[in-house]
Amino acid sequence: MRLADLTRLLLLAAIWGASFLFMRIVAPVLGSMPTAFFRASLGMLGLLVILLLMRVRWDFNGKLKHCLVLGVINAGLPSAMYCMAALVLPAGYSAILNATTPMMSVLIGMLFFAEALTLSKIAGVAIGLFGVAVLTHTGPVAFDLTLLLGAAACLVATACYGFAGFLTRRWIGMQGGLDNRLTAFASLCGASLFLLPFFGGSLAIQPPASWGGLNVWLSLAGLGFVCTAFAYVLYFRLLSDIGPIKASTTTFLIPPFGVLWGALLLDEPWSWAYLYGGVLIAIALWLVVRPTVATKLS
Repeated sequence: MRLADLTRLLLLAAIWGASFLFMRIVAPVLGSMPTAFFRASLGMLGLLVILLLMRVRWDFNGKLKHCLVLGVINAGLPSAMYCMAALVLPAGYSAILNATTPMMSVLIGMLFFAEALTLSKIAGVAIGLFGVAVLTHTGPVAFDLTLLLGAAACLVATACYGFAGFLTRRWIGMQGGLDNRLTAFASLCGASLFLLPFFGGSLAIQPPASWGGLNVWLSLAGLGFVCTAFAYVLYFRLLSDIGPIKASTTTFLIPPFGVLWGALLLDEPWSWAYLYGGVLIAIALWLVVRPTVATKLS
């Protein structure tokens, strides 16, 4: 891997790791649904400006509806779940739980898409679930119903990512495919439309006691423009330059950055459970994503 590619990979991991920090700052002030809606809509606007500057050809090849639906699954619902988790979980927790995405993909592929399994993937899923248990049982946050609900929200989000991966391959990748940048933009449009009624409902039922100050809105801008719009462009550049397998290794790097930003900028407590749970999940990820010969188990 070239130095430039490695630099972009680390930058992407740092940016996506910071997204959990920003949600942790914004969601307790504005609420989970407003935070999720603003993230999707600001990301959509930021990506629109980037695509216009890049003079992208606007041709969805008849797949716009599919992209909008994917946006609900891949961006709208996960964003809402992570913003709900940010009300109760430290940024480091959410960042580590986010790393279970490949394991969720394995389970979903087996249950819903007749995907072949390998012993390596089965071991990865088992070790990953054990890592989640270690994190939630021994971490710095009290083990109670609130913690379990926050962790469950994160796992719903990663399950959505797993579904979205298979549906993207089926709906978008086949029959000529589609420019990834257009897919990302349309997905954020779909996410924004999905979150709009939840945003309106939350304002009607329980409006924010305060709309926050400069720190909150700068964090929201970072969440939408940097962690969403710019990060998408950076990710697709990596996909093009180093391929999807190497690009997926950013999943290993996001948790350390999420924990680091939370500890440095929010004074979140450090716990050895971060290390123990994180290492177990990292081992699980390696077992899941490493190239193997698939053998269908029954």
